[in-house]
Amino acid sequence: MENKTRSEKSDISSVIFPRLSAAYPTAHCALNHTNPRELLIATILSAQCTDKRVNMVTPGLFQKYPTAQAFADADLEELKNDIRSTGFFNNKAKAIKSAMKSVSDKFGGEIPRTMEELLQLEGVGRKTANVVLGDAFGVPGIVVDTHVKRLANLLGLTKNADPEKIEQDLMKQFPKEQWTMLGHLLIEHGRVVCIARRPQCGQCVLNDICPSA
Repeated sequence: MENKTRSEKSDISSVIFPRLSAAYPTAHCALNHTNPRELLIATILSAQCTDKRVNMVTPGLFQKYPTAQAFADADLEELKNDIRSTGFFNNKAKAIKSAMKSVSDKFGGEIPRTMEELLQLEGVGRKTANVVLGDAFGVPGIVVDTHVKRLANLLGLTKNADPEKIEQDLMKQFPKEQWTMLGHLLIEHGRVVCIARRPQCGQCVLNDICPSA
């Protein structure tokens, strides 16, 4: 397929959001949480793990460690055991302890509300920061996970493989007020229809505009 011009990409992007919004009216953050701290920790745990599994672990975890200071003071080996079922528990436990120590020491126990400050926390990259900013604080941002990365390329919205470059490409093509929900919609579509190994193109609401269909 020929390379798309900027105007053609704009035409496609203007169709994607309303169609996916209609297809997935209840799309939302699938990680259960009641405050920004819980969402941050749940997002760290979700790396290479399903949201369903994380949601099985976090109720007991958040009851056991109810504050940032409690996580910072946690015995590392005990914390590893608490989150073992989410995988990569060694790195995740260290990241959570370190991040919560920074939150407690530098930010008065409150999760920071800016990208720059969130990126100072161990285990927090732009994806995790955008999850927290968008879903905990209402600050627009595009979460680029494996689903978003795949769909953005399939739809011709980017040619990049680097998540940060994909994020920048998408930000140029969608209005700011759509950024947070766009991530939820693309993730849901990637889980339900545009599945990596067996995309259901016949059921896709974007079939007629997708250059990969």
